[in-house]
Amino acid sequence: MRANYMLGNQKVELREVPDPVLVEPTDALVEIAASCVCGSDLHSYHGPEVKPRPIGHEFIGRVTAVGSEVSSVAVGDFVIAPFTISCGKCEFCRERLYTSCLRLGWWGSANSHDAACQAEAIRVPMADGTLFKVDAQVDDALLPGLLTLSDVYATGFHAAAKAQVEDGDTVAVIGDGAVGLLAVLSAKQLGAERIILMGRHEARTELGRDFGATDVVSERGEEGIAKVRELTGHGAPKVLEAVGLMPAFEQALGIVRPGGVISRVGVPQYQTGPVGRQFFSPNVTLTGGVAPVRKYIARLLPGVLEGRVNPGKVFDSVLPLAQVADAYAAMEARTSLKVMLRG
Repeated sequence: MRANYMLGNQKVELREVPDPVLVEPTDALVEIAASCVCGSDLHSYHGPEVKPRPIGHEFIGRVTAVGSEVSSVAVGDFVIAPFTISCGKCEFCRERLYTSCLRLGWWGSANSHDAACQAEAIRVPMADGTLFKVDAQVDDALLPGLLTLSDVYATGFHAAAKAQVEDGDTVAVIGDGAVGLLAVLSAKQLGAERIILMGRHEARTELGRDFGATDVVSERGEEGIAKVRELTGHGAPKVLEAVGLMPAFEQALGIVRPGGVISRVGVPQYQTGPVGRQFFSPNVTLTGGVAPVRKYIARLLPGVLEGRVNPGKVFDSVLPLAQVADAYAAMEARTSLKVMLRG
């Protein structure tokens, strides 16, 4: 089969590798129907050369084989795979904090036997705790929406849920990438009345308006902070940060209202940041973190299946797996928001 490998220095390579096989009785094999490139994949892509490794952490597909101890999915089932591997049994999994699983695994790491998701097929460890079965007929039209549930939609929802967004709220969202746009959608679903999207790419912010943004602020830095404060008076009570860079974090601090909440789901590209009086004096709360996306799938799936929401709109390009290098180049150049890959 074919699988994509990250080389760094703006290079990826599609390689022929052995087909996956069952190793443990808790394994399942899945034929991948769709995967995608994530913004976080680009950190390695535009970084220095790295030891070649399989890449990709978002996929959906159909089960082709199961181990003798697998009970929650069967051959032929259509499944969604969260971006982490979890056992489903430990104390953290029972609390639905799957990203703190005591046997936590990451796609493309040693504890996934180096399996990653930009590929034609995959071995899934701890299948009962990892895979989520879709009890519905799945056609091609549903694939984009279902694929967002493996990461970006559920991550955007995590940002809004951790901020406790509720009816009538004013929310500011920092970032017009896929997660930021789906944080807008999630805030709208949770009842936010006013949603300010901070982004400067017009095609993306227009999609943000479609998802529920009432205002768009394209300015950055102090100018952007001043604009949000002009719109809100004393700042936004709920701020969802979906970028992960220090300027975005500082912007969140600049626009949050005293007594407000910053919910951060952008993967931090910094080791530390301001956590002193900037939070203490105005009674600001910092929350968020790695999204336990499996927790949210059951809640969000019906809206996708019934067509009440269309998070799959974040995929503005679909390419065959054979053109995965073009997918990375397009996202690196920002000519594409998010690329879906088909076999």
